[in-house]
Amino acid sequence: MPRKTVLKVEIERVSILDEHGNYDAALGDGLIPDADLVRLYEAMASCRYLDEVAFKLQRSGRMGTYPQNMGQEAGSLAAAYVLDNEDWLVTCYRENCGLFWRGVPMESILLHWMGDERGNAMSRAHFATPIAVPIGTQMLHAAGLAWASKYRGEKRIACTFFGDGATSEGDFHEAANFAANLDLPVVFCCQNNFWAISTPGSIQCSAPTVAQRGIAYGMPCLQVDGNDLFACAYAVKWAAARARTESKPSFIEMVTYRLGDHTTADDARRYRDQAEVDVWKERDPLLRTRRHLEQKKLWNSSKEEAMQVRVKTEVDAAVKRAEEIPAPPVADLFNSMYAELPAQLAYQRDTMQTHSLASETAAKAEGH
Repeated sequence: MPRKTVLKVEIERVSILDEHGNYDAALGDGLIPDADLVRLYEAMASCRYLDEVAFKLQRSGRMGTYPQNMGQEAGSLAAAYVLDNEDWLVTCYRENCGLFWRGVPMESILLHWMGDERGNAMSRAHFATPIAVPIGTQMLHAAGLAWASKYRGEKRIACTFFGDGATSEGDFHEAANFAANLDLPVVFCCQNNFWAISTPGSIQCSAPTVAQRGIAYGMPCLQVDGNDLFACAYAVKWAAARARTESKPSFIEMVTYRLGDHTTADDARRYRDQAEVDVWKERDPLLRTRRHLEQKKLWNSSKEEAMQVRVKTEVDAAVKRAEEIPAPPVADLFNSMYAELPAQLAYQRDTMQTHSLASETAAKAEGH
């Protein structure tokens, strides 16, 4: 039998603003207006300062384990900026910047990591799902949300974020297969920061790119500089348009780096070379965005100082709201369990008693 090629693929890499200040005007023209770019930079700076404060809160025993976002702010922020306000943001735990752009209060994130689940009760107005700590589970949620949107005849799409390590989880493959076979409007954004906690990407993925993992499911794939706000916006805009017009999923690999530890319970110095970290510090999304703004005469040191004062005031106020929130009533254990509370549980809530559940309580609850 003759031999023939059945598949040839290419994956493009997109970079618009690199760490050296080189800007591709052809790709970036009209993508982010100057006024919006200033706001986006301020949003990243605000998120970065929250990271610093949260780290101190954890170290002083005022908050539990916290995963810093620093170095990875551009991806989720670009997505939140490009997507419609009613498109779903389905995040894991390093997408604070995008959530804040959507309007999620800072204190919600702090409350969650303080152990108060009221912080994870995302308002429907934000179209953001709760923070997902288990690795990979949120991708299935994104597929389900997109399927519901398609079933209802809506144009709403779902954009989900996950790390490179999550693509080694079964949940990713199930979600990707589900979305591709059913033609669901999902944007899969892999934030490849090269480390699955302490496992390097070279061990957990032998392919040249993580992006090509989407090819197996028939998705178009794109790799972008994940620290380039413009490139991330370009890629999400491309994928969102396909999802909205063709109801099909796409896979974006955002090549980035977490500048901090995996969480405050980790010490990355035990497995990462400082030289590697230093290289990525020069690729910091905040640093390159600020340099670009300065080159365009849109930013200067006085504006930076004024912004830092505003940011400190906003973050300090969020910390105060989080720490001074009244304790939840015990009845919330019941009220948050069911949409319609069964009579027996309503009786337990009202009496705060659990004895004689099978006899006296049940009889009273049923009105006997």
